[in-house]
Amino acid sequence: MRQINRRHFTNLALAFTAANAAVPRAFAQGLDPADRDIRYGTTGSIFGVWPAAGTQASISMRMSTNMPMMLADVKHYGLQGFEPYSAQVVQFLDDPMAFKKELDAAGVQLASVGDLPRKPSDRTGDTAVPMGAANAVPDYPWLGGKGRDKLIADMEACARDFLQPLGVDHWKNNMGARPPGGPSDDQLKALADTANEIGMRTKKYGVRLSLHAHMWGPMEREHDFRRVMELSDPNYVFLILDTGHNVLGGMDVVKISEEFFPRITEFHLKDTFPQWIGNKQGPTQAMHREKSVYASVGQGGGVDFPGLFRVLRQKHFKGWAVFDIDAPRPGDGTGTVDDNIAASVRYMRDVLKVKLPPPPRAGLFTEAT
Repeated sequence: MRQINRRHFTNLALAFTAANAAVPRAFAQGLDPADRDIRYGTTGSIFGVWPAAGTQASISMRMSTNMPMMLADVKHYGLQGFEPYSAQVVQFLDDPMAFKKELDAAGVQLASVGDLPRKPSDRTGDTAVPMGAANAVPDYPWLGGKGRDKLIADMEACARDFLQPLGVDHWKNNMGARPPGGPSDDQLKALADTANEIGMRTKKYGVRLSLHAHMWGPMEREHDFRRVMELSDPNYVFLILDTGHNVLGGMDVVKISEEFFPRITEFHLKDTFPQWIGNKQGPTQAMHREKSVYASVGQGGGVDFPGLFRVLRQKHFKGWAVFDIDAPRPGDGTGTVDDNIAASVRYMRDVLKVKLPPPPRAGLFTEAT
């Protein structure tokens, strides 16, 4: 017991140091014209490469793991923070302070981490990415199935040993795949119970569990979303509101953001297309493989970003708003990775009046490694 307490104390000290380190002047001044407490960044989903050959049904994006390059590009666009996906940070799982050194060297803050990092030798039961019924993890540990106890233990260990030393105060999590036909009420109750248990454990280390309602996941539709929020404890279970997924799930992103504002720890900024507004049935994964249903911020016309930011500014949101856009696919007409980042930055500047610098003429991303 003494050894556990000593380790806990050491981790708390590291987290305190990370959270209270001097921040650059630009961070302290804020970029938002009306709310200095909104911080802007991007997730790691933009940094990747889609193979140039093959059908979208049989290929997937290869994410970059070149952390120095990604952090340099984040800084290059004047963004304040970075939220890597689990596969991008697993390289630091045993040495979080090495990751912190890279962040500090780049002058970039860590917004959060996407999902549970697992080593290649421990990918069983992985629930990071909703894969759809055809390739789904059959046990659905988030929904109370086999592997639930291991999931809970692994989540607590990650919060204690990896996130806390890095000063991460909220943690983005998908919840695995959507069962065929959608989750039953018993499965939604089990999801709420699992989230309550994980959230109670991670909060001991200053980390708020933040569920990310994702297309093709168990909280895709508004009924699922509201039921899990109703059944979960607001002291332990929070939200990351993804604008694109919210619209694709048939929801009103402005209304949902206002209603659930106290539980939202972060906003993922992603656009989609007008045909999905108010839908009763969202796009299938086959449709998404054929042509992406996502778009860079302000480039699709499916998300009411001005309405959303009225809510954030009126209610004085304190937290991260990060781009969460996929890397462009070959021939999709949106240009390069950096073209897509630049398009989002220009929209934030021109329409929402965020005080980001003008996008540089050239970016730093070359290829995923």
